[in-house]
Amino acid sequence: MSPRAEFADLSRELAGVFSEGVDRPLTETAFNDLALRSFAYQVATNPVYEGFVRGRGTSPEGVGSWQDIPAVPASGFKAVRLVSGDPGRVEKVFRTSGTTAGARRGEHYVLDLELYRASLLPNFLAHLVPDDANVRLLSLIPSPVELTDSSLSYMIGCVADRVGPGRAEFYMDAGGRIDHGALRHALARAEAAEEPVLLVGTAFALVHWMDAMNEGAWTFRLPAGSRLMETGGFKGRSRTLPREEFYAALTECHGVPTGMIVNEYGMTELLSQFYEPVIRDSADPGLAERRHVPPPWVRTRVLDPVTLSPAPDGSPGLLCHFDLANLGSVCAVLTEDMGVTVDDGFRVLGRSTGAEPRGCSLAMDELMSASSSSKEVRP
Repeated sequence: MSPRAEFADLSRELAGVFSEGVDRPLTETAFNDLALRSFAYQVATNPVYEGFVRGRGTSPEGVGSWQDIPAVPASGFKAVRLVSGDPGRVEKVFRTSGTTAGARRGEHYVLDLELYRASLLPNFLAHLVPDDANVRLLSLIPSPVELTDSSLSYMIGCVADRVGPGRAEFYMDAGGRIDHGALRHALARAEAAEEPVLLVGTAFALVHWMDAMNEGAWTFRLPAGSRLMETGGFKGRSRTLPREEFYAALTECHGVPTGMIVNEYGMTELLSQFYEPVIRDSADPGLAERRHVPPPWVRTRVLDPVTLSPAPDGSPGLLCHFDLANLGSVCAVLTEDMGVTVDDGFRVLGRSTGAEPRGCSLAMDELMSASSSSKEVRP
């Protein structure tokens, strides 16, 4: 079978798995089979990753568990082109936000946008509208027309398509400017009509929106069933706010209870997302006890920052994700985010502080060595 045909077959199979939603478990045996097949495909079609894997002294023939598949550091997406397949058939390039001046932006080359849509929609809907509420989407994330290389904007655009014409509105442009007057009018209209809304935005954008609300002495008591998704944190931003204070302000300004505010944890380098299941569980354990859960097609491990061996249960370490939606790039991605395993998910503890974790640094050195050999360093 040709690589193109193999990708098409695997992509269709994975999309079918994703379409079954987050309520249907993917057994360890089934996940492992899909992971090993995806790994073999990626080694065969991704020269950089092949060199990285073989430099580790392994191969698809020598790996029997998804947990033994070598993970690429997330920072590798800034340095090398990670495409598993024909680069000429890339449908989209998503780029990291580049909040640090002069910093190189990571790039995720996507071969199949339909596979991305198949992954993001059931996961989003299961955690933001598990009750099938008929909500209007109000976005403080630029539309995909405004911000064409943002995976987050693309995601919200897909959700907007899903809720239907006239049910979604965008209030931020690509430059980060908020149309305060229009958003104020939309929220007031929803309040008067008793129409529940889903307000989505980055933490940074929401803080600036609330600054404008405070200046204008605006407050809302949005109808029951309204909810809010915040994402992105304050990494690389001059303005920060403790989470407890941030959520209290969101509730005070909008009348949305804390239990209807969900944090989304995602990365440009991954095509699946993680959510806090507080609306889905109809229970909020308190901010300090919240967790993020992966969809069935993702597995997350917590690794020792130095050795990259599994951290003991309950011990903090680096989050390492294996995302089957990343078929066209690399499924196994090692982050610099610290976390701890909790029940059926994990708790994010924040970015690793100080120097780059030794495990990440060594993995990056090996990746750069492999990329030099394959001449796939990004220009």
